[in-house]
Amino acid sequence: MEWWLGYLGIGAFVGFFAGLLGIGGGAVIVPLLVLLFSTQGFPHEQVLHLAVGSSMATILFTSAASVRAHAKRGAVRWDVARRMTPGIILGGLAGSAAASAFSTPVLATAFTAIVYVAGTNILLDRQPQPGRTLPQAAGMCLAGFIISGVSALVALGGAFMSVPFMIWCNVNVRQAIGTAAFIGFPIALVGTIGYVLTGWGASALPQWSLGYVYLPAVVGVCASSIVLAPLGARVSHGLPTRMLKRIFGVLLLAFATRMLISLL
Repeated sequence: MEWWLGYLGIGAFVGFFAGLLGIGGGAVIVPLLVLLFSTQGFPHEQVLHLAVGSSMATILFTSAASVRAHAKRGAVRWDVARRMTPGIILGGLAGSAAASAFSTPVLATAFTAIVYVAGTNILLDRQPQPGRTLPQAAGMCLAGFIISGVSALVALGGAFMSVPFMIWCNVNVRQAIGTAAFIGFPIALVGTIGYVLTGWGASALPQWSLGYVYLPAVVGVCASSIVLAPLGARVSHGLPTRMLKRIFGVLLLAFATRMLISLL
């Protein structure tokens, strides 16, 4: 029962911040699942892969709830989402296929380094050049490929890169957050399929695992996250833009640090 309470608690926290900041929740879910799975005695060499795969599966539901709430407020740039989706699908396939080739320390190092860089840039509030705009179709497809490929490796849902990218291209921060919520769905879909397939033949997986997706964790996290996501979106549209950026940056730095500590 204590594990179910832990999954529900993670889901409530993740759901709120998914609505608030457009994140799929991987930055929050992965380090906390690593902690829970380690405490449950799961094989050490599979803990991070299980946490990433399970996180990807939960992002499917959290992202859907979040984007629905933001779309109601007109904060989703559907033109951006359409142009990035082909690259997102290809990048997600490439990233999830490559995940099994990396050990836990390598994945952990990549996770913390990428999140530290993204969080620091947001906190420094570096302003884009006034004339900068979003690239054309080919450039958007390439951006989607890179964002999705990296996201599939570390299960961040894409917002940790897509929000800074869109802000850098002078997209309004609320529209960037709402669009990032949508972008997280195809990333999570492709990533989940990839982690199921790459972990299908792995040995010593815990019961109720579907490849590298641990179903009890997915059910517990999703049960509460989809309830809290609309509340987070409502709060997001009532906060000042600068405060939204600061919350986003601090959250990324805090959970990257927690991830590093738990693995060390």
